[in-house]
Amino acid sequence: MADSASLRVQLCTEQFGSRAPRGCHAAADGSLQWDGARRWGWLSGAPTANPGQDAGGGGGRWAALPVLSGLRAVLLPQGFPDSVSPDYLSYQLWDSVQAFASSLSGSLATQAVLQGLGVGDAKASVSAATSTWLLKDSTGMLGRIVFAWWKGSKLDCNAKQWRLFADVLNDIAMFLEIMAPMYPIFFTMTVSTSNLAKCIVGVAGGATRAALTMHQARRNNMADVSAKDSSQETVVNLAGLLVSLLMLPLVSSCPSLSLGCFILLTALHIYANYRAVRALVLETLNESRLQLVLKHFLQRGEVLEPASANQMEPLWTGFWPSLSLSLGVPLHHLVSSVSELKQLVEGHQEPYLLRWDQSRNQVQVVLSQVAGPEAVLRAATHGLVLGALQEGGPLPNELAELREQARAGPKKESWMLVRETHRVLDTLFPKFLKGLQAAGWKTEKHHLEVDEWRATWPLSPEKKVL
Repeated sequence: MADSASLRVQLCTEQFGSRAPRGCHAAADGSLQWDGARRWGWLSGAPTANPGQDAGGGGGRWAALPVLSGLRAVLLPQGFPDSVSPDYLSYQLWDSVQAFASSLSGSLATQAVLQGLGVGDAKASVSAATSTWLLKDSTGMLGRIVFAWWKGSKLDCNAKQWRLFADVLNDIAMFLEIMAPMYPIFFTMTVSTSNLAKCIVGVAGGATRAALTMHQARRNNMADVSAKDSSQETVVNLAGLLVSLLMLPLVSSCPSLSLGCFILLTALHIYANYRAVRALVLETLNESRLQLVLKHFLQRGEVLEPASANQMEPLWTGFWPSLSLSLGVPLHHLVSSVSELKQLVEGHQEPYLLRWDQSRNQVQVVLSQVAGPEAVLRAATHGLVLGALQEGGPLPNELAELREQARAGPKKESWMLVRETHRVLDTLFPKFLKGLQAAGWKTEKHHLEVDEWRATWPLSPEKKVL
């Protein structure tokens, strides 16, 4: 006799996110009977039951799962892990470690500042403490405004580097607060400098956190990802507060012990921050990632995948590249005569003009009004190719020949080399772009630093526009 279960007709199915679906059949009494035990686990938010046990029952080691499922709903975005980027969990774990260490370090620093202000000292002046506090806050406010004006547009381009910079600067600020009571004469100046640094940390950290949230949110759920990140940070800070209540009475009477604890916590904080930032895999190209990918492509003919390029991306030296590449500069910075404009325009139909200063290793690019993300990406690639002509390492044959010409000195004018690299890129860049897309890079947008200047100019008659 055939198994009756195999003869049942499947009525419907259901699945959670990208998990395997399960079927449903009609039972003899007319109720719905779902296939298999529900084993998707607490991280997915789906119900879980012991094999061979009714899903509504509970007991033993499964009794705690509703609690874990509740924590998942409170601390993780809806639809986790499918609703976030693959690097979300590793980043958040290390980010929680660094937040815990920073919370404990902040408690030590706050204690030192309060002691310096005279808390607990009967001879301390309330007006003097108030003046110091107001001066400290006003200095930080001015610093926040100036830093946002100076570097605000650059934070998206190097989010990982600025994120790490912000946390290191925060450690420096807390170190200044701990040292401030030891030098009462310079106390006001020290705490004002510390608060200035903390306000810069607030701008850089908050802006880069927004950029990383945009990367992690994969279902138009930025608000949910940001809210759950705030919940995670609150839980970690609450744990840090409880530990601080136990730690501060033990170290408050011994400055050297307090300083030693701070050094250990700072080391943990920096290490956890480095691991968190290194865990990120951004699929958009900034200048440093583009340079890594392009160099690998020119030398080996292959395009690095985002995971490999992100692992190689410099986190400490990314602020000072060897090549100075400026995108979106005003046209009057490049040309001052009709002949100079003619030199830059002739020989190509690309929506950008490029000037290369070999002596300074500086590339300036003027963008057209019609230049889109792909044109900006080609302009940046063009500039980095020119920079590669002054470096070592293997290059494709045509570029190797141009390198020899560039090293020949003034015999070959820079504008002529720019024109010839335009010709090389006509063949090279489409292959490079196709390789980027195949490797998983998002070429429809980028994180290259581009200024707002745009221009128009007469097209070169040497090429026909297709």
